[in-house]
Amino acid sequence: MKNQTNNEVRSTPPLEEGVGGRLAMIFAAGLGTRLKPLTDTIPKALVPISGKPLLQHVIEKLSVSGFDEIVINVHHFSEQIIRFLQENNNFGLHIDVSDESDKLLDTGGGIRKAAAFLKGDEPFLVHNVDILSNADLKTLYNVHIQEKSIATLLVSQRKTNRYLLFDEQNVLKGWINESTGEVKSPYPDFSPENHQKFAFAGIQVISPEIFDKMKYVPDKFAIIDFYLSIADKVRIKGYPVDDLKMIDVGKIDSLKEAEEFLIS
Repeated sequence: MKNQTNNEVRSTPPLEEGVGGRLAMIFAAGLGTRLKPLTDTIPKALVPISGKPLLQHVIEKLSVSGFDEIVINVHHFSEQIIRFLQENNNFGLHIDVSDESDKLLDTGGGIRKAAAFLKGDEPFLVHNVDILSNADLKTLYNVHIQEKSIATLLVSQRKTNRYLLFDEQNVLKGWINESTGEVKSPYPDFSPENHQKFAFAGIQVISPEIFDKMKYVPDKFAIIDFYLSIADKVRIKGYPVDDLKMIDVGKIDSLKEAEEFLIS
């Protein structure tokens, strides 16, 4: 993993040189506004579920799945997250921190900001900090390598208002908001009715070639909107999982449900 030399990105103490493995990034920079008043004093990443912060749950899941190099982006109460990692000795992993304290960059901008840590020869997995699931991250990663896509998105038929739209080979073609009727696609004659619709699970694997496509976009941008803008030029695939169980810990009333999820 490459080190960043500018003072905008800071690293927590790494393991000894030579430690290698799969690379992952955790999105932990969000404001967590839907979790107020908890997030008035702590970042969303440190909201406790069954005695452990959300961030720890995700780190431990990544670790047991073979990911031992992790990048975490931070913004809201960033120092609390950095201190939490240091106090826990990075959970025995190599953890770098991509600091967005000055400006929150959204998901796409966050990935590009962390490029110095993520560029290399191997794909990296990206995981939202507020997602708990039974997803098999090893399988998702291996499927991405086999398919040779620029990105592979974990998806399911979960009920939502916003769906990604795929062809019969699970190649991304568009997006729809069923509550408003809004449709996005790079294809002029795109028809949502002729495509499969899946909900994105907040977990994906990305090949480092993606950074070449990000050269001319603004600093702040959403990764899904970016995918939709280039889906006619690169191969972006969905990986549907029929028995996927997950919970988005995004609201106060989801906290109890999240605790029940962990013991089920």
